[in-house]
Amino acid sequence: MAYIVKEENGELIYSDTMIVDSPESLKIIDHPIRLKILTMLAKKPMYPAEIAKELKMHEQKVYYHIKQMSISGILDVVEKKEIRGTIAKKLSPKFLNFSISISEDWKSLSSLISNKEESVQKFLSPFIKNGKLNANIVVGSPDPHGPHKARARDGHYAIDLALFLGNYAKMKENFSTLLDVDVKLKESGNLILVGGPVTNLVVAKINDFLPAKFSDEKPWGIVSKKANYTEESIGMICRMPNPYNPESFIMLIAGIRFIGTKAAVLALTRFTKDTIYRYTGQKEFYAIVQGYDLDGDGKIDEVEVLE
Repeated sequence: MAYIVKEENGELIYSDTMIVDSPESLKIIDHPIRLKILTMLAKKPMYPAEIAKELKMHEQKVYYHIKQMSISGILDVVEKKEIRGTIAKKLSPKFLNFSISISEDWKSLSSLISNKEESVQKFLSPFIKNGKLNANIVVGSPDPHGPHKARARDGHYAIDLALFLGNYAKMKENFSTLLDVDVKLKESGNLILVGGPVTNLVVAKINDFLPAKFSDEKPWGIVSKKANYTEESIGMICRMPNPYNPESFIMLIAGIRFIGTKAAVLALTRFTKDTIYRYTGQKEFYAIVQGYDLDGDGKIDEVEVLE
């Protein structure tokens, strides 16, 4: 299958296309009647007799053009029925786009991401490499675990995170999500951690190495060099080398409580540039954010970067 891609309203959109290797091959549709037939079939599948009736044209003439397009692989038969001893075929276009290609220089689709997003790609490296996810996403176990016997309530936020990452990378061949209880930091590759140290034990193990640290006891909070944050709607986005395996990196998206984790996920996925604007390639980076409910529906919909 081949596709054509274009940018519209800041978004990459695509459609199926038939690739041909010479302008001569396009002569098969370079005819006003065939273009009319394709336009009609694009709206709904039809039988040749229906096409002839709508075009007010002799059936044999319509059959001729349909046969030529069918031979070239442009039309599909989606239904058959017997009419007076003959088989009538309902048709649908297999292609509505046609492209000429004489190039041997094909590039990864990820290279189409505009230059204005280079900072995002840089931030996501090496978690995304050569257009593929190069990390595991780690969420807290939903079962009671750890010294606080906590159940993770923020693992579902990884769904939005995964959708965001999908704009920049294809899936790994192996399953990409792990529970915190299954991760061995010394043996792991790049990790994207979701949730704070109470519910995600991997975060608890690296907490002392973080540039802004989570409190070890109640009242839970985040302590940076500038302030001590205790509001539940505060979260942090951080990236740093894995202290147990310096060849790999860790990205942390976590909050003081699960609502803070949601704020951190929103900051990275919806307010990306505002959140990482200070990132210039440094090995350690963090941003502390706070979520707000501006429309009063009880759910966070806006994020402010505090530091």
